[in-house]
Amino acid sequence: MLRRLVRLFILSVLIVETGCMTSPKKAPLATKIETRLEKHGHVRIDNFFWLKNREDKNVINYLEQENEFTDSVLKPFEPLQNLIFNEFKSRVIEDESSVPVERAGYEYSSKFIPGKQYPVYSRKNLKDRQETILIDVNKEAEGQSFYESSGPIMSHDHNLMAYAYDTQGRRLYTIQVKDMRTQEVLPFKIEKAKPNIVWSKDNRYFFYTKSNLETLRTYQVYRYDIQTKTSTLVMEEKDDTYEVFIYQNLAKNYIFTISSSTLTTEIKYLDASQPTGEFSTFLNREKEHEYEVIDGGDRFYIRSNWKAPNFKLFETPINKISKKDWKEVIPHKTDYYLEDVVVFKDYIVASTKFEGLDQILVKDRAKGTEYFIPFTDKAYTAEPDAQSEYQSKIFRYVFESMRQPEQTFDFNLATKEKTLKKERVIPNFSPSKYKTDRIWITARDGRKVPVSLLMKSDHTNDGKSPALTYGYGSYAVSMTPYFSQTVFSLIDRGFVYAIIHVRGGSELGRYWYEEGRMGNKMNTFNDYIDATDELIKLKIVDKNSVFAMGGSAGGLLMGAIMNMRPELYKGIVAQVPFVDVVTTMLDDSIPLTTGEYDEWGNPNEKKSYDYILKYSPYDNVRKANYPHILVTTGLHDSQVQYWEPAKWVARLREMSTSNNRILLKTDMDSGHGGSSGRYQKLKEKALEFTFILSTKDL
Repeated sequence: MLRRLVRLFILSVLIVETGCMTSPKKAPLATKIETRLEKHGHVRIDNFFWLKNREDKNVINYLEQENEFTDSVLKPFEPLQNLIFNEFKSRVIEDESSVPVERAGYEYSSKFIPGKQYPVYSRKNLKDRQETILIDVNKEAEGQSFYESSGPIMSHDHNLMAYAYDTQGRRLYTIQVKDMRTQEVLPFKIEKAKPNIVWSKDNRYFFYTKSNLETLRTYQVYRYDIQTKTSTLVMEEKDDTYEVFIYQNLAKNYIFTISSSTLTTEIKYLDASQPTGEFSTFLNREKEHEYEVIDGGDRFYIRSNWKAPNFKLFETPINKISKKDWKEVIPHKTDYYLEDVVVFKDYIVASTKFEGLDQILVKDRAKGTEYFIPFTDKAYTAEPDAQSEYQSKIFRYVFESMRQPEQTFDFNLATKEKTLKKERVIPNFSPSKYKTDRIWITARDGRKVPVSLLMKSDHTNDGKSPALTYGYGSYAVSMTPYFSQTVFSLIDRGFVYAIIHVRGGSELGRYWYEEGRMGNKMNTFNDYIDATDELIKLKIVDKNSVFAMGGSAGGLLMGAIMNMRPELYKGIVAQVPFVDVVTTMLDDSIPLTTGEYDEWGNPNEKKSYDYILKYSPYDNVRKANYPHILVTTGLHDSQVQYWEPAKWVARLREMSTSNNRILLKTDMDSGHGGSSGRYQKLKEKALEFTFILSTKDL
């Protein structure tokens, strides 16, 4: 449940532009204004630091001219882009709906209406079968260029619905509440909050979180009183390396807050039936101890890495929570990574990883017996879906592979019978046309690195297939071999798609993460390069047609491999890339910086400064024959600020010795996640694939 959310830049005179505004003939050249950045006696010169000022109209003009240049370069390929977009649309289930989830006498679900961008949330009364629209996001989003909805968050009696929405992409939401009995929206709004909301059992209060408006660090928990229409601050995290999240489990007896840094957590809890009481600390924070408390109804369960790098599960009585009272339920294993736990009245369901693949363990709470849910495929993903209620014996999960669209199953934990509730049948698509594989390559230090592959069923290793490689490798986030309905537009054109599971994720356990962070970060980049070399050596791919793609911290990966081996890749797509690592990590006013020290290191310390400086993409741009590059960003990005990719592109243009394309595309209306509508997202992906296909034969 609490998987680390992937987180994470003045003056100026404008650019020199030699072409006309509507059809530039030359790439924009950003004006160079020298800024000296000194730390630990070391001086860096940043000529594009002025791009940091988003209030400067010259900065906006520069970004707009970059957009015009990108559009002009790709304009001859508009028919191809339209073709790809239409291929994407042909695989869209226009009226797709979710599998209903039963709660308290209602079935909750969401659906898309043909031609509409956003979902419609509804519920059906199981007694009279009457259906009620909860939120029609399409109506809510009218007149907005960006709109993100939390969906409905129901009170315990299901009479009140909280919901949150963001109209900018900065991840600052407005919270409102609707009374389902009268269909009236209550007369209050909570502005600039997070969509992290938990109700009290008496339905009078809900708890929510807020962020620092400058750093965007989520640090406060409030209690809102529906009757008095007042908010009360109940918790504030003072340590600026920590963020706060609130949650509740299926049993719903307790409300939890979790303060977390990269490597350390602290849980507080409150009886959900005593909402005006004080939160109690479950266990004081201990350096590099990560734990999560799960409400088991009659006891607490604790997923913890205390003396267990891959985590283990404990249980303890409600009134005896000190470590000495913890009893082991699921032991630590060196080859299994305990990733997530769901607790029902009679069963525990644990999501684990073994050799990089999902395994789901079921344990009978009373008998102690256990078994794994069986799966068969070389590369697949199996993850928990929305669950119904604590008393249920039905566990819902979603299974997919790189060639198999999502299948939603209800699994009876007692009888082991599974029922297919929904198979996502993609229009104009047949899984039999494709095949998957999973290979292991040996990195330069001897580590075996898994690579998940997708290709046409008749693919042969003749060294003639172009390739798109993809990676992330940070924050212990595992890149699962998921189904992507868009990538088949490349596969159908002969591409091989390869997800390289580099160190920095948790695919192979906690050590896989530890060997890819802080002073081991170079392993992430080396793994990716070594895997690419091996794909070429095995003739799985064409050495002259390898493309790479990654976003956010995966964009950092793209920048690093490009500096290290610019000749290895035909082209790079870097989505919202975190590339100005040294400067950003030295600026604690930038969103999310202080909480990242355990991931990258704190460059205020010279050892970390020197190490980060070795790979920071922006600082290592050099005279080199760089590949074709498409860089995307959002003006309102709250995680990787737009100026990082903008500065990077300017420096690459200045230093590249090739005539290859270097393109920047800025979404002037969105943030880190890109556009909000489903069709608009497809247009963005069509642009990326057009760049790849139009570049392949250059």
